[in-house]
Amino acid sequence: MYCPNSGAHRIGNLVGLTESASGKRGARGWKRWAGITVSLAVAVGLLVGVLPAIADIGEVWRAIQTLTWLESASRLGLAAWNILTYQLVIMSALPGLTLGRAFVVSQISTAVTNTVPAGSAVGVGIAYSMFSSFGFETGSIAIAAIVTGLWNTFVKLGLPIVALTILSFQGRGNAALQSAALTGLGVLVLSTGVLALTLARESIARSTGERLGRAATLIAGRFRRGPFVGWGDRFAEFRAQSITLLRRRWHWVTLSTVVSHLSLFAMLLTALRHMGVSADSVTGAEAFAAFAAVRLLTVLPITPGGLGVVEVAYTTALVVAGGDGDLVVAAVLIYRALSDLLQVPLGIIAYVIWRTRQDWRVSQ
Repeated sequence: MYCPNSGAHRIGNLVGLTESASGKRGARGWKRWAGITVSLAVAVGLLVGVLPAIADIGEVWRAIQTLTWLESASRLGLAAWNILTYQLVIMSALPGLTLGRAFVVSQISTAVTNTVPAGSAVGVGIAYSMFSSFGFETGSIAIAAIVTGLWNTFVKLGLPIVALTILSFQGRGNAALQSAALTGLGVLVLSTGVLALTLARESIARSTGERLGRAATLIAGRFRRGPFVGWGDRFAEFRAQSITLLRRRWHWVTLSTVVSHLSLFAMLLTALRHMGVSADSVTGAEAFAAFAAVRLLTVLPITPGGLGVVEVAYTTALVVAGGDGDLVVAAVLIYRALSDLLQVPLGIIAYVIWRTRQDWRVSQ
């Protein structure tokens, strides 16, 4: 937590602090916009520069137009189910949340996350404000956000391990996937170990929090931010509230998170099959390996919603596995349109619902 200068109440220090703060805000604003510009440039460069080099965009569009009404309906059905799984994840970690409220919060925050550079932080802030308006306590909201975020990351880290195991049994393992699996395994073991120790004893939770606070202060100090204090107390409080939640609902949180990821894979696999990428060219196991590697890549928010990065990563992995470039790009674009782009209009609809359903909000 940032602690302001204790002498800021003095006029002289206040003036100096104000000028310094203005300068810092200006510097931070410049850096933020520079980051946004670079992020968008990367996304556009990948979409416009790389994809056309892999596939003929005209052929891609013609392939998309071959979708039958039945195939289109099945894809929309899978997309609807996938969206439902997002709500199930939130509801599993926030007891008392209804499906309608979960849909509104999830779609608005996801729409922001997928369209705004560094939108994850903005999306979390929006979700917090909306949950608060529904009457949920701050502690419950924070624990739900942390637990679902951790479980989502754990699954992303574990997917390459599962994919490598499946391909190894089939004699199809490769060095790239092995590297991703080993990376995921190392981070997964370390993170779950820290979490287990934190939950095991309050003293460990406090010491872990204090150490991370000091480390964050040391790193942030290089950017003239911090210090971060009180992390020990926060970790102890997190431990107590997390134990209460996980004892009652860990199985629902785990199941809903896994189902949500598998639903995304089902969308990708059916898109490939509908576009004519057969199992002879890209097997289900190879498609799952590509899915696992790219899901791990999305842990790093390089561009808004992974725009450009995800499309190129999927295309590269699936073409290397044996898929036709035009058909693979068509399948990936359909998959991305229904899994990410669809969230934007749904977010607008959710916002309208939230604005009109005043009865969902508690009096402040």
